[in-house]
Amino acid sequence: MKVEQIITKKIMEFDKYANSYLMKFKHKSFLSKAMIYGVLNGGKRLRPFLVISLSNYLKIKKSNYMRVALAVELIHCYSLIHDDLPAMDNDDLRRGVLTTHKKFDEATAILSGNSILTLAFEILADKKTHPDPHVRSKLIKTLAQISGREGLAGGQSLDLLYERKKVSQAEILQMHYLKTARLFEFCACAPFIMKCSGKKEIDNAILYGKNFGLIFQATDDLLDSIGSKRILGKNIKKDLMQNKGSILLFKNTSEVKKYCKILADQATKKSVIFGKDNSIFKELIFSIIDRTI
Repeated sequence: MKVEQIITKKIMEFDKYANSYLMKFKHKSFLSKAMIYGVLNGGKRLRPFLVISLSNYLKIKKSNYMRVALAVELIHCYSLIHDDLPAMDNDDLRRGVLTTHKKFDEATAILSGNSILTLAFEILADKKTHPDPHVRSKLIKTLAQISGREGLAGGQSLDLLYERKKVSQAEILQMHYLKTARLFEFCACAPFIMKCSGKKEIDNAILYGKNFGLIFQATDDLLDSIGSKRILGKNIKKDLMQNKGSILLFKNTSEVKKYCKILADQATKKSVIFGKDNSIFKELIFSIIDRTI
């Protein structure tokens, strides 16, 4: 089965689970409706896909790993809702539909993002996620560090700051690491945390997730420049026009591809799990270099 078919199958499995979980809140409040809209309005679902696929490889129970996959995607969706706000990127479209603040209102979008963020940790804290409280604590602590000032939020802050200053390539890549790659780090290492794996396996997973995220952000910058608004479902060329931290300030298209290839090689060449020639994880990280969406 080709990697695209495997991704499609597992994404459908995840979307069914996420829909079932979130629709429990459907008729409770206006805020709940905004939360559901912000999560269930599409998306590539690559983050939960990594959690699910690695959990399958490690033979973790579905009742456990699907909750972690949902928590990860909730963090991602909260960040997108806030990223689209007028005070940040000020976008009208996300995933081909109105952004949450355009569909509802700005205040509700802020509150829905906050509520989605806290729901992620509520899910991880529940014993249904893992029977061992020490494992749950490690998952919570790791995701909290990756979501806050040392990760996602810190990267978003740099992204905004870089609109108003001249930055170096090293600063751009650090912003990419915090804003995008750190959450992919969690996706890759969380199944190994649930499995109580050793340091070497977790470190290999962190490297894979980090490089996966750096590749993903680099190709995102590329698509913002040369992609199609119809296919991407969002406005394009905004980052370059607003002088945002794009890798294209320092590399042309062929140089970006070469940079991504080096990252993919680094993440896979010495890993038993990620480096096998028939490994879906090796195929996946190389396939995103040439992605079109």
